[in-house]
Amino acid sequence: MTVTRRTMMAMMAASGLPVAPLVLGQSAALLPLRTPGLDHLDVIVPDVEKTTRFYMGLFRTTLHAQPFQGAQRYFVLLGPLPENRAVGYLAIGASRGRGTYIGHFCTSVEDWRRDSAAIFAAMKEKFSAAGLGEFPGSTGVGGIFEDPDGIEIQFLPSPDTLVTVAVPSDLVPGGQGMVTPLRVDHALLNVSNLKRAVTYYRVLYGKESRLSGSSAVFTFRNGSRLLLEQASYSYGRAQTRIARYGIRVNPFDREAVAKGIAALGGAVISDDGKALRLRDVDGIELDLVTGA
Repeated sequence: MTVTRRTMMAMMAASGLPVAPLVLGQSAALLPLRTPGLDHLDVIVPDVEKTTRFYMGLFRTTLHAQPFQGAQRYFVLLGPLPENRAVGYLAIGASRGRGTYIGHFCTSVEDWRRDSAAIFAAMKEKFSAAGLGEFPGSTGVGGIFEDPDGIEIQFLPSPDTLVTVAVPSDLVPGGQGMVTPLRVDHALLNVSNLKRAVTYYRVLYGKESRLSGSSAVFTFRNGSRLLLEQASYSYGRAQTRIARYGIRVNPFDREAVAKGIAALGGAVISDDGKALRLRDVDGIELDLVTGA
């Protein structure tokens, strides 16, 4: 169905979203999103200092921090911090009794500040038309919302930037890790219904680059990937979640790094020569990706 200016304005008003000026035809260009791809990931853990020490021992990088909800939130940078603060990062926050998990992934969006209300309105209409139910809109800071499986997604302006209140931290000296990180490589989502999930993410990101019976891949301009896999079931319940993520890194001494991971309290799961898969001190899985 064609989205007219009047229809768009009415949907935005009904949803409670702020109404920004739109020109006719603008809404048609909002979806799929104009995004470079995955920018950062959020990890929720019981002991943020313990987890941060692990990642700073793994990655040869610098650390920033900000006060957040009575504690410290740490940012492990995935590259040097430029003047405009545009850099990928791994955010580590306190779980406050919520367990241990990967909280959300972020894809930054071009002109997000200008178009956020219109994009949410367009998503609302397209999700409904695709039979995906009612889209409630953003429920958190910085455009965080949930997909049909409750997996959290965040949109931020492109390029994604380290929050201005985050300052260098002396919790761990920088540059002491084993592997040089470059950017987020991928996030793996375990979904309850692959067909429904593919339909949902097509609205956001366009057509997938690969689709099989049990998995799908969405590939972004910056080379990062969103991987979808049909969830396994345990006692009749689908284990939907962000199951694993990957960080693109420079080539490294694989034997030495495997020993170093064990010394830090983690464990190597596998290594196929392209990606070394490991489990961190909290049991979260990630890949160190060097191969194509």
